[in-house]
Amino acid sequence: MNKILITICFLTGLAFTVKAQDTIKTTSDAPLVIFGSVDTYWKADFSGHANIPTSFASDQNSASIGMLDLGLKKKVGKASFVGELAFGPRGQYQSTPNGDGNSLNSKNSFHIQNLYVSYDVTEKFNLAAGYMATFVGYEVVSPVSNFNYSTSYLFTYGPFQNAGFKATYAFSDKVSLMAGIFNNYWNAYSSYKTLGNTITSGDVSTFGAQLMFTPVKGWTAYLNVLTGSYSGTEFDLTTAYQITGAFKLGLNAATFSAPNNGGGFSGVALYPQIAASKTVSFGVRGEYFKMKNDGSNVTGLTFTSNIKAGNITLIPEVRFDSKNSVFPATFVNSDGISTNHAAQFLVAAVYAF
Repeated sequence: MNKILITICFLTGLAFTVKAQDTIKTTSDAPLVIFGSVDTYWKADFSGHANIPTSFASDQNSASIGMLDLGLKKKVGKASFVGELAFGPRGQYQSTPNGDGNSLNSKNSFHIQNLYVSYDVTEKFNLAAGYMATFVGYEVVSPVSNFNYSTSYLFTYGPFQNAGFKATYAFSDKVSLMAGIFNNYWNAYSSYKTLGNTITSGDVSTFGAQLMFTPVKGWTAYLNVLTGSYSGTEFDLTTAYQITGAFKLGLNAATFSAPNNGGGFSGVALYPQIAASKTVSFGVRGEYFKMKNDGSNVTGLTFTSNIKAGNITLIPEVRFDSKNSVFPATFVNSDGISTNHAAQFLVAAVYAF
């Protein structure tokens, strides 16, 4: 009897093995892609004090880390997925409204950058659902995709991620339209509402859309909108034009109205960049940013170079910010006295794989 049971188990296991091998052959027609980056930096403010409170790279006079960004993606047939995690300070304060690090998704060790699935209904029509990097703005969280290592005020005050469902239709290789419905708050894995000190379930009530068009070769523009009764409304224009083989010009302009007449912001940033060679490029970010409720404003001018050596990019950068007296950020001089001007130097190293 035991021999019969052993034989049955062996044959059953063999059948499952053959079935599994057949499944692997039919579902592994595309490789599992591993991608990501590692970054580190040193920054020093000219005053000797920490100033310019935009996102990330906030340590003063310290050899510091950004993050380990680790992603996986795979496509089989018409279906695909993307999963991306960030480990380190650069990813620490991303999944809470306004980046305060104090709500449902607060964390100290890792952050989900992307976690979504998508399906190509046709060659032109795609559906995607999950937690996705926002489509709004010029700059992104990963330092690999930014020319500047420090970030703009438009990036800091805007969304980082949106959780929800979206559909994209490509009318041609020059025009596409995306529309979706997302959680009631930005940067949150799940929807929620706060009533006093109580957190309750929320809803999927933020609408988002993006019109992409390419007027001429090398020039791409995105018209974006995110609007909801809890998240507020942001209109955003992001565009970049590779004017020549060496010269590129980018632009980001946005206006945001907070819910319940809570103010908001508006701003514009210009990104001219020039390639001196295949390995060395220079760029400037000029930004004007204004709060709607009190008229406070800040102007930033950032000079950046990208020096590439294989997979490593060395990024030296000098930044000068000037604000008016009511802007909600504290700048201090070398004596620790409040001032309206700040300047800093940093050098970062980014390894992409």
